[in-house]
Order: sequence, then C-alpha cells, then structure tokens
Amino acid sequence: MKKLLPLLLTALSCPLSGWAGTASNSFQVTATVTSSCTVSGTTLNFGASIDPLAASVPLDATSTLSVVCTNTTPYTVALNAGANAGGPANFSARAMKSGVHSLGYQLYLDAGRATVWGDGTASSSTSAGTGTGSTQTLTIYGRLPSLANVVPGSYTDTVTVTVSY
Repeated sequence: MKKLLPLLLTALSCPLSGWAGTASNSFQVTATVTSSCTVSGTTLNFGASIDPLAASVPLDATSTLSVVCTNTTPYTVALNAGANAGGPANFSARAMKSGVHSLGYQLYLDAGRATVWGDGTASSSTSAGTGTGSTQTLTIYGRLPSLANVVPGSYTDTVTVTVSY
C-alpha cells in the first residue's frame, strides 16, 4: 500500500489531458416580423323606416371602419363601387337594390361629403394612415341624395374594403 499511495496522489494532482482547454463559438438568433393589417366595419344604415314623402333629402348616415396595422406600417384604405354599380370603379353609380329597384347613394371621406371614397382611380380618393399596432377608426360618410320615385322595399348593397400595405 505504501507504493500505491504516492502513485495515487500523483494521479489525482495531475490534470487530465482531455480537459486541459476550452473552445467557443457564436451563433445567430433571428426573427422576421412582417407587416400585417386587419379591417372590419359596421353597417351603414340610412334608416329602418324611411318615409319618402316626409323625409328631407339629402339623407345622411355614417359608419366606421376599424383598421389595425402593425406599428409603423403605412397603409391605404380603398372602397369599391359596390356590388350594384355595374363595375368595381363605377363610383357615380353606387346603388342599393331591392329586387329590380335601385336607390342611389354615395360614400365620402369627409363630413362635408365633398370627396368620394373609392379606390383612388377616376374621381375617387382613398384614406391613408400609418399603423400603430392598435385600432384606428375611420368614419365613412354616406348620403342618399334623393328619394324621388323610390319604390318601397328593403334596399342593400355590399361594398368591398381593401387595405393595401
């Protein structure tokens, strides 16, 4: 045992040759965040029981769009002419339908109802903004210019909203 003890102590005091150094390197950590937007809207309702003999025209109403875009994302909001206009850019012919009967209307960007809200072509404009990551509310200003010769019925149209970003 006397001969083994010095050998054992020597072995314990010497570093192992496989553990004599270190090595290091680095690696990248990445993420790609994309721009994104969502939009929703409320119904633009000119009224549930309009009496064309008693109502004063023009008849105005408003609706809202809620747009959420990622922070710092520039966007534009366009509206088509509606399903009954005879074409997606025929803004002067926006109309609601009840069967074969039509009721003309218009959508505007401003409360003064001077700038037609469309897709940016012809005589229409779009709304532009920059995303904040939170909901931004846009008002749609609608107008029924006339009720002359309107036939009683429930009139509807569908307008497509497009957010470009």
